[in-house]
Amino acid sequence: MSEINSTKLLKGIMADYFKSFFPSEGEKPKVAWCTSVGPSEILTAFGYQVYYPENHGAMLGATRTSNECIPQATSLGYSPDICSYLTSDIGSHLLGKTPLTRAYGIPHPPRPDVLVYSTNQCHEVQEWFSYYGREFNVPVLGIHPPWKAGPMTTLQLAHVKDQYLELIKNLETLNKTSFDYDRFHQVLGNSATTSKLWREFLNKMVNRPSPATFFDSCIQMGPAVVLRGLPEANDYYRQLNQEMDQKITAGEGALEKERIRLFWDGMPVWGKLRYFSELFKENASAVVASTYCNSWVFDFDLDDPLLSMARAYTGIFINRSEEVKEKVLAGLIDEYQIDGVIYHDSKTCPHNSNNRFGLPQRLQQETKVPYLVVDGDLNDLRCFSQEQTTTSLEAFVEQLSE
Repeated sequence: MSEINSTKLLKGIMADYFKSFFPSEGEKPKVAWCTSVGPSEILTAFGYQVYYPENHGAMLGATRTSNECIPQATSLGYSPDICSYLTSDIGSHLLGKTPLTRAYGIPHPPRPDVLVYSTNQCHEVQEWFSYYGREFNVPVLGIHPPWKAGPMTTLQLAHVKDQYLELIKNLETLNKTSFDYDRFHQVLGNSATTSKLWREFLNKMVNRPSPATFFDSCIQMGPAVVLRGLPEANDYYRQLNQEMDQKITAGEGALEKERIRLFWDGMPVWGKLRYFSELFKENASAVVASTYCNSWVFDFDLDDPLLSMARAYTGIFINRSEEVKEKVLAGLIDEYQIDGVIYHDSKTCPHNSNNRFGLPQRLQQETKVPYLVVDGDLNDLRCFSQEQTTTSLEAFVEQLSE
């Protein structure tokens, strides 16, 4: 397997990001917590350093510490059936333990001065952020786009833009300063570049053999999430894309042999990334595309930045109607020459599990591409059976090979 050398640089970039919340000298930065596809550019333009609890939730899952944390949240009355990012993160807070300590020497997540969420990805983030609003006695501000949007209307987008304007007004009051639209324009320009470069990386997996896989993308997406709007993300993705181009020119694939090309729909099983990666590798199957990693591909129009943010952040895949999703998936299956689709039915993330309303059946009928549903969860490994999953996946790949 061909390794990605740029990952060494990525580790340093992510370490610098987390450590910047705890400077060894000088003034502590203003901190805003934001959902992962929330209006972070507005917060950055206000001078906040932006922290993403969902990123911390993924770290809890990847380090397999979630199952120690979740019971702490359920003891407060948070159901085990709700988002396991939420219960993992709140449980981590209650325990006073975080993977940030081992990874970066940080005692705890940075304390927020304000919490800003958007329900475009998930409606449970409102309750998640409200918990911390009570815990830290800080303001909680929310954006509520239309849910499961079909073709987006002018009225819908204007409504979201108005909510951004109200957010700016509230932040001006909190910060006792006027919003710097020039700075905002610059930040959104950086975000647009990040999105362009991230899209270029994902598009390189159209190649045969693919120079990377979905499991690589789950790691490489870090800057697109937490450094969106900052030049550091763009510097990294330029280097990463250059390395991918070199691999493509040399004919180097992520797998020694690529026989089957697969699409992953839904959330990762964070605590089992290595297991899945190795299982697919053993079966010469490359997972080359996903809906999840495309969640950070946006088109911004700098001539009307707030409206373009409304369009981009309302129009993410997870927030679209079944009809729109079906059309998007059909296009990706064709573009990436997919042989089979794997739907992850995530127990505590039904909003991002796209197998519950007949979509797999309709899509197979349209594209003639077979599918498999894998039961699991983004963080709660009690919902995942490795033995059953191995049997199902190996049988599915064998079926595709035949």
